[in-house]
Amino acid sequence: MSNPPRILIIDDEEMALSNLEHVLKKQGYDIVTADSGPKGLNLVRSNTFDVVLTDLKMERVDGMQILEECRQRHPQTEVIMITGYATVDSAIEAMKKGAYHYVSKPYRIDAVRKTVAEALEKIRLREENLQLKQELKRLQDGGYVKFVTRDPAMLRILQTARQIAPTDCSVLITGESGTGKELLARLVHEQSRRSDGPMMAVNCGTFNEELLTNELFGHEKGAYTGAYVSKPGIIELANGGTLFLDEITEMSINMQAKLLRVIQERQIMRVGGTATINVDVRFIAATNRNIQEAVQSGEFRKDLYYRLNVVSFDLPPLAARKGDIPLLAQFFLDKHSRLMKRDSPVLSKGVLDILKDYDFPGNVRELENIIERGIALATDGVVEEKHLPDDIRDLKITTYRRKDGSLPTLEEQEIRYIKQVLAETGGNKTLAAETLGIDRVSLWRKIKRYALE
Repeated sequence: MSNPPRILIIDDEEMALSNLEHVLKKQGYDIVTADSGPKGLNLVRSNTFDVVLTDLKMERVDGMQILEECRQRHPQTEVIMITGYATVDSAIEAMKKGAYHYVSKPYRIDAVRKTVAEALEKIRLREENLQLKQELKRLQDGGYVKFVTRDPAMLRILQTARQIAPTDCSVLITGESGTGKELLARLVHEQSRRSDGPMMAVNCGTFNEELLTNELFGHEKGAYTGAYVSKPGIIELANGGTLFLDEITEMSINMQAKLLRVIQERQIMRVGGTATINVDVRFIAATNRNIQEAVQSGEFRKDLYYRLNVVSFDLPPLAARKGDIPLLAQFFLDKHSRLMKRDSPVLSKGVLDILKDYDFPGNVRELENIIERGIALATDGVVEEKHLPDDIRDLKITTYRRKDGSLPTLEEQEIRYIKQVLAETGGNKTLAAETLGIDRVSLWRKIKRYALE
């Protein structure tokens, strides 16, 4: 813990409260006090503490209620009971419900200091253990999430993602379909303090507003016809973990307002419900659209955009990271060969050349599908051109992107295609002109204009 440990003391006896505050402040702790159970309960609900010392017997709200609230809202907080009724039964009950320990009145100052110090040491060891587990995950071939790249821009994105992962800030990921937006979200979750919690994902473009409301918020029994049992929503199921909202720009304005309230209040209400449910969820959103244009056109709420866009990543298309294609192809060869229980084949030079020149409108996901198909069709340990999908094999390089991933001009496309046809006809201009659908004189003029000889 880099900051001074934060400790809450709850006791309705003024002298006892003052003494404990004086003693523990001398230890350099950040002390907050409450002189009644209700005040302590409100503090627990609105703040996070490392340790809570609470009197067991108080009017209206007692120590057991404080303990239960801590366990529900802040399971990492250690609770120490203070009791003037130090019976075995009360001590056992408190320990069974999750209290770290208890001290009895009249208490010895040294005993209180020691118990608090031991509780803080337990927290330190737990945090250290978590950091070690995260480090071990990173050492295990980069963790469970495999992000295969040697592209400098992509490596910078991954470095930043690992830096912000331990925080709880919201993340917005943009990029074309198939670039790995959900994979990046899973990497952030895996390397966060929430990695032991759930990661739930929902595609906002799959449901209409009514269905998406039910999917995210759940419903109570009898909320509508057919709701025979209560059902928690995805936000509730993601409690303590991460919620990935894919295609967030497909969410209606009304649903955006509901989501904004959840992010702000950290509370939900099921459809048909009357009580709010507290949730502790990290939000990661993604879209393949230009979200800033959606904000400017009024399709997406500006306030929600700023809530989600605390840290943003724009994933480049595969066409902008051509150097990764052989690496990714080999990764998918190994992966799907294992799944098919077959020896991993190799890619012929012709296949690799086609893949390097191909535009990949479906990005990494499309490359994986192509490789999986090739493994299934290859019979002699080699994936050849005939094993590629017809449209890719026939198109070859008739469409492409520049090295930076941007689309070429019509002139650039024409030059590239003329070069390809001349190469495939062995420089025979008559045959090349016939293939291009122009006369020989027009081809000659283009060759001269573009300095192709």
